[in-house]
Amino acid sequence: MAHIPHNQPHVEQHLRSSAVISDIVIGMSDGLTVPFALAAGLSGAVASSSLVVTAGVAEIVAGSIAMGLGGYLAGRTEADHYESERRREVAEVELVTEREKQEVREVFASMGLNAALQEAIADELAKDKTKWVDFMMKYELGLDEPDPKRATKSAFTIGLSYVVGGLVPLLPYFILSHPHTALGYSCGLTLLCLFIFGYFKSKVTGQPPVSGAIKVTLIGAVAAAAAFGVARFFNA
Repeated sequence: MAHIPHNQPHVEQHLRSSAVISDIVIGMSDGLTVPFALAAGLSGAVASSSLVVTAGVAEIVAGSIAMGLGGYLAGRTEADHYESERRREVAEVELVTEREKQEVREVFASMGLNAALQEAIADELAKDKTKWVDFMMKYELGLDEPDPKRATKSAFTIGLSYVVGGLVPLLPYFILSHPHTALGYSCGLTLLCLFIFGYFKSKVTGQPPVSGAIKVTLIGAVAAAAAFGVARFFNA
């Protein structure tokens, strides 16, 4: 095991942008999969790539707006929930002070501190009600204050990721006029991107990267195959 000198500063490496990464994963995974399945399905039913492009672009626009709006509403809900719980906690600190101090003592008791320290910390914390409420929000309710711009950032990140992912399976249809020929290139390009995306997504989130990449790729392949099969069936 490598020896780390005592005078060398220890730098902890933690993932601090998990919310942004989560938004990218949500947008990109759906963006790669849904337009890919749509394009594959249409390729089995139409004779012109232009129709696939038109339908695909329309789906990307609608999908990115819908996904972005979903991200925005989720962010707003999180912020509204936090503010509602904070107002309640502020009222409880004012109205039932002793009960709230007992809850502080219980938090530190669960950490193994003795009764004297529990009492001293609770009394000291009660001197600053803002910090007291901050403490209760985090350690009693398990709520961290959300970024006030989280909803807007989430909507933009998810929507943009969806657009970027959605354009990948459509690229061959912009170039090739025959949809069956374009489908082959689209499958190769999209499955490669799904594998790369799944690999890095799994690596960032601490999962086995290769198995994660295979799983994401298989999901996209099954969705596209199902759409293509259904379109061919009804077209026949």
